[in-house]
Amino acid sequence: MRTRIKFCGINQQTDFAYAAALGVDAVGLVFYPSSPRYIDIEKAQKLLSKVTRIVTTVALFMDASREFVARVLNSVNVDYLQFHGGESPTFCTSFSLPYIKAIPMADSEEARKMIAAHSNSADILLFDSHRAGMAGGTGVAFDWHQLPKTDVPIFIAGGLTPENVGQAIATCHPHGVDVVSGVESVAGVKDHIKMRAFVQAVLRADNDSSV
Repeated sequence: MRTRIKFCGINQQTDFAYAAALGVDAVGLVFYPSSPRYIDIEKAQKLLSKVTRIVTTVALFMDASREFVARVLNSVNVDYLQFHGGESPTFCTSFSLPYIKAIPMADSEEARKMIAAHSNSADILLFDSHRAGMAGGTGVAFDWHQLPKTDVPIFIAGGLTPENVGQAIATCHPHGVDVVSGVESVAGVKDHIKMRAFVQAVLRADNDSSV
């Protein structure tokens, strides 16, 4: 199985274009104002207007109001939603788009509750290393051996880098991997050398698993 790759926290045109050129499956745009990777509606419109390669776009929110999510969706053409807060399944499904639900692996009880709540409606569960109520992009990995069993396709995130993503894939065999800080030079600024190295590491891991 080919491991899908998502680069999250993209807010620069050059980074988006390079991610697409590398053949990544998805790019995440962070509509969470407190994040150093935040992108506003106007900038997101300009960024997506220049895309020349097909890549899935994901709009990330954290405990945003219904009005704010709707305003983004009315202005920016995205394929998926991603929710990082305490959003209910009813809220997540109310926008008529497939959604990814982030699961906080640093809070086992909350993780268990979220998995139970969203397993029948989320299209993807994204297991991240943050605590409940906190944003991702921490640069810290969780114990991949503790990944819960679920019938929903899973992505793993949190502390992934070009150096360890192969081990993560070999350990978890996830549907996909999601990277933020592991391909950055500083928060919010992607490093193209690291981006390429990350993609190459995933491809190597997939090739090794097929042997």
